[in-house]
Amino acid sequence: MQLDFSALSPTEIYHLVTQTVIPRPIAWVLTESAEKSYNLAPFSYFTPVSSNPPLLMFSVGKKPNGELKDTAKNAIEKEKMVIHIASEAQAEAVTKTAATLEHGESEVVQADLKTVEFDGFPLPRLADCSVAFGCTLYEVKEIGGVPQTLVFAQVETVYLAESVVGEDAKGRLSLDATKIAPLARLGGGEYAPIGTPFAIQRPK
Repeated sequence: MQLDFSALSPTEIYHLVTQTVIPRPIAWVLTESAEKSYNLAPFSYFTPVSSNPPLLMFSVGKKPNGELKDTAKNAIEKEKMVIHIASEAQAEAVTKTAATLEHGESEVVQADLKTVEFDGFPLPRLADCSVAFGCTLYEVKEIGGVPQTLVFAQVETVYLAESVVGEDAKGRLSLDATKIAPLARLGGGEYAPIGTPFAIQRPK
């Protein structure tokens, strides 16, 4: 089967792409809606894009009424966000935080999630995530006919749980992917664990 994208609607393309570009990492993004009121939402159009400067990018659609989603709105207004890497054990909570709430209502509260202070960063982080990036807004780009909001976030600091941190043979920082157990997004309502990692020596 071969499909011509020019003959497909945006909804059909989304349905197809999310089932073929798999697995996708999930950015579980915490922003501040109001003082001490935090928005939390997952985005699987997410990737690192640069090391210098250290940038992550996630793509945010619009609310059903066409307004900016709270994550994009808060990121633009407050310029701070915490991007978490969720674990497979948090799949239910991640799904729960995908619900569309009224602006100012907290998914953190709705999903009964605990936050803790993120040392040296103005926003808290989720207590049960082993990886959290404290980020400052770098740039926002609107793209496409909807349009989609591309949020570029510059990493200022990263929290790593001691339980996932080790050292490789060269004495460099090494993270145990099996202990992070990141949750991956597939199509529809499907998620996946990472499975068993393996290594292949790259050519010099």
